[in-house]
Amino acid sequence: MPIILDSHDDVAVLRIDHGGGNTLDTESCRQLVLRMEEAESARALVLTGTGGIFCAGVDLKRVRDGGAAYVSEFLPLLSDALLAVFGCPRPVVAALNGHAIAGGAVLAAACDHRVLGRGTIGVTELLAGLPFPLAALEILRCAYGTTPLPSLTYSGETRGGEEALAHGLVDELVPPEEVLERAIGVAARLGALPAEPFAHTKAQIRQPFHERIAEYRHSDDPQVERLWRSPEALAAVRSYVDRVLR
Repeated sequence: MPIILDSHDDVAVLRIDHGGGNTLDTESCRQLVLRMEEAESARALVLTGTGGIFCAGVDLKRVRDGGAAYVSEFLPLLSDALLAVFGCPRPVVAALNGHAIAGGAVLAAACDHRVLGRGTIGVTELLAGLPFPLAALEILRCAYGTTPLPSLTYSGETRGGEEALAHGLVDELVPPEEVLERAIGVAARLGALPAEPFAHTKAQIRQPFHERIAEYRHSDDPQVERLWRSPEALAAVRSYVDRVLR
């Protein structure tokens, strides 16, 4: 089961448990949306990973093996999974138990608060020759602002520890063994706030980003799909997998 749902009093803990890298593929994206729905009664949620990785992003081996047909199936599911977290009206806290890379970094950005225990965080999509789906880019814009986006996305640089904190990629650092406990504590504190006023305030903060996604996704997503499906992109993915993920 790619996403495991557990309960800690009024806080639901969703743990990504999907292969060595806790990657995002068709199965884990569908499961994440389902688990978010199943946790509807919780006052707050924590999203974390298994082992030493939070989420290594898109499963590029699946993209390599599945080619253009897999890309067409996967990309809408990826956006849906990211938006399920980003659009949740309740508090969502990321317990970063390890690396949050590419789509994993976007998943962390979709949360309301990020607690880093170990590992690095960064968006590396362009290093693999892949553009960002609109939903992913707007989630990053909401979390970090427009000004840092070029350096964040163009460089593909990953940062950990104090550097990640200084660049605003995470909200706090804790010892690795305390990351889940701290995230649950933050989620419980936020979940204790009056639910409807919190949800309304969160919706107000995120409204411009949701509006941009709703307005432009229908035209931008086909462009992103075309670029991901292109022979050049698929060749770049094969090269990246062979060089970096072998």
